[in-house]
This record gives sequence, structure tokens and C-alpha cells, in this order.
Amino acid sequence: MAKLRQLRLGAFMRPVSIHTGAWRYPGAVPDANFNFPLIKQMIQTLERGKFDAFFMADHLAVLNMPVEALKRSHTVTSFEPFTLLSALAGVTENIGLMATASTTYDEPFHIARRFASLDYISGGRAGWNIVTTGNPESAWNFGQEDHMEHDERYRRAREFYDVVTGLWDSWADDAFIRDVASGTYFDPEKLHVLNHKGKYLSVRGPLNIARPIQGWPVIIQAGASEPGRQLAAETAEVIFGSSGTLASAQSFYADVKGRMDKLGRDRNHMKILPAAFVVVGDTPEHAREIRAQLDSGVNYESAIASLSIMLGTDASKFDPDGPLPEIPETNASKSGRAGAISLAQRENLTVKQLAQRFGGYGGLAFVGTPASIADEMQEWLGQEGADGFNIMFPYLPGGLDDFVNKVIPELQRRGIFRHEYQGKTLRENLGLPRPGNQFFS
Repeated sequence: MAKLRQLRLGAFMRPVSIHTGAWRYPGAVPDANFNFPLIKQMIQTLERGKFDAFFMADHLAVLNMPVEALKRSHTVTSFEPFTLLSALAGVTENIGLMATASTTYDEPFHIARRFASLDYISGGRAGWNIVTTGNPESAWNFGQEDHMEHDERYRRAREFYDVVTGLWDSWADDAFIRDVASGTYFDPEKLHVLNHKGKYLSVRGPLNIARPIQGWPVIIQAGASEPGRQLAAETAEVIFGSSGTLASAQSFYADVKGRMDKLGRDRNHMKILPAAFVVVGDTPEHAREIRAQLDSGVNYESAIASLSIMLGTDASKFDPDGPLPEIPETNASKSGRAGAISLAQRENLTVKQLAQRFGGYGGLAFVGTPASIADEMQEWLGQEGADGFNIMFPYLPGGLDDFVNKVIPELQRRGIFRHEYQGKTLRENLGLPRPGNQFFS
């Protein structure tokens, strides 16, 4: 009997829920963003549930919305990812530690060094989510007046990836011989100086840290635009997708994996994990009640501001009781804009209804019992809409506890999710190969 395909599960943490009303839900911890003992407890619960990874999203600016809306959001600030994940590495053993780092507002040497360090500190559990940064206000925090144009950001990102991976390969795996008798610490023949000079970047190298335990930390990408899909096909090993329906997910899955085929990459060496907001109830009605109560905690000013960010334009000027008007192209995230427009058209939502949805969470949601949620996840896995999911919890810590205590056992019972970790590194647990060194055989 053929073994069933296995789900891969990440946990989307900022480190709090993405839902704007989550901090107001009964039993939620309002200060979860900066409550390290709680975060430590949550990642240990995720590890008990055998999750592949804890993913720490990041932003380089306070979100661009009016202060009257901003003051209601618990996602406005959070820990710096590397500081938090390094601390969490010491209280966990198996779960992966994924962080966002920008190719637009950081330098390749910094990124290469931080992730190599995290990989060593964690024993081989680091993953880099490559982002080009969609928030235009980030430019003002880095001495720039204007945000780099969308397609240009992706061209820079492609070169940035080449530089970072080249720096990770500065040393052969066996370069550090540490021969006490002869007094030789490393073999100079096994050191490569990158000397990169490209259109966007000039980096000499080498990296002043040994090659990471995993060779390279796992490469993650989330863009769904044309440049984003191509970058993912060329570089990514995990994609955090944003498809709202199984049909759109299947189309995305086939497109990106088809691009891998054309490039000669093994399609099994990429795991596509759509973001999924999961609300677990004892009955379908109970789950819907939880979602309704969460959504009721979202203020309209905050909701319309969130929709404005998603669309890249000021949605407060629209008729709240009318349909979404034509939205021009902007320099913001194209996948976010496309998702909002698609949802409005698919469900015939007014601007106000769409704002309320996005003010809470407007993407893919599994709302139901453990069995019904497992049914949907199994369908997406079996129909090649996903290799797993990047789970978003409705409120913390209760929503996370419900998923681990109720949904995970149901997935395990069906034989589509692990009972134990397969290895010690993130690559081993995701079923990804360790890359060879570009400069040393």
C-alpha cells in the first residue's frame, strides 16, 4: 500500500494572531506580542504538536494607516525576529525557526551572517523568508524618499539571493581542520572569496562564519505576482501561498511547479503552504460563533485602513455600501490587491463587508470541527492545491491549543501527519535535500 502524502505545517506568528480583533477575544492575552514567557509556551506547544516550523513575520515600519485605526491594532509592533528566534532556539529541539528578512532594506552580508548564526544556534533549524517589502513607508526609515518599483525590487532580490547563498558557501564543509599539533585552524584552500560585482550589489566576502549546518537555511518565498512566481520557481524551497479557493490554489500550484520543471528543478524540493486561518469549534455552529465574535471586535476605521493597505489606495473614499470600484495598479503588493478584488467579486461584497473581512482576516479560512477541518486539509493535499498549510490562529493561546489538541490528532489518525519528527534539521523534517557547495565538491 502506497504511503499517503504527508502534510507540512507552519505556524504563522507575529508572534500574535493576524486577526485584528484577536487581542479582544475572551481568554486571549492582550500583551502577547511582548510576552516572552507566553511565546515560549506557545512554541513548545507547537513542537509538541510536531509542527514543522514557527514563522516570525516582520515589518520595517508602523503600518501605513491613520492613527485612529492604528491605535486599535495589536499587530502594530512586535519583537525583532532574530532576537526572538535565537532565544526560542534554546527552549526547543526540533521545530524550525523561520524569519522574514528584506532584500530591499538590508544588506546581503548581514542577512547571510544572521541566518548562518541562527542555523548554528538552533542546530540546523533556520529558514529565510525572502521578502522585497511591500510597505512604501519602510523607505522613510532607511533614508529614502521613494519605495523601489515593484519589478525592480524582484530583480534586486534575485541578485541578493545569489550573493547570500554565495556567502554561505564561502567555506567548504571540512575547511576547519583545527589541528592542534600543527597549529593550523583552517585550510586556506577551502576558503572562497566571492568578489561579487553586479547591477545592484557589490560584496567581496568571504562570510566570517562557517558554512551553515543545513548548507543553506531553508529558502522561503511568498510573492504571487509574475516576478514573485518566477523568483520562487528559481529559488524557493517553501512558498507561503495566499490562495482563497481550492481552484485558485491548484492553478498556482501547477504554475509554480511547472516552472520548476522547465528549470530542471525537482518539484518535490518545494513545499507550497497556503496561509490558512483556522477556527476550531465543538460543532460547526460553535466555530462560526467564535469567528463572528472575533470579527465583531474589529473597528470599522481599522478595517477600512487594513483594506486600504491591501489595495494600495485609500478605500475610505469609497461608498461603504457600494461595490468595490475599479482599483488601479499601484506599487504595493500585487498578490494582496488581487486577493481582495477576487474576494469582493466572488462573494459580491460591499466595500464595508470587504473591509470587515480584511480588518479581521480575509483570506482562506477553515472554520468548523476538527473532523471538517481535517477533511478540507486532506482535500487540498490530495487535489494538489497544497503540500500543507501555514496556520494562522484566531486568538492566543486558546486557538493554538485547540488546533494542537484537537486537529493534530485527527490528522494523525488519518495517516497524513507525522507522530514524530523525521530528523533534527528543518530540511530533514520538510523532506528537502541539503544543497551542495557551489565552490567545493
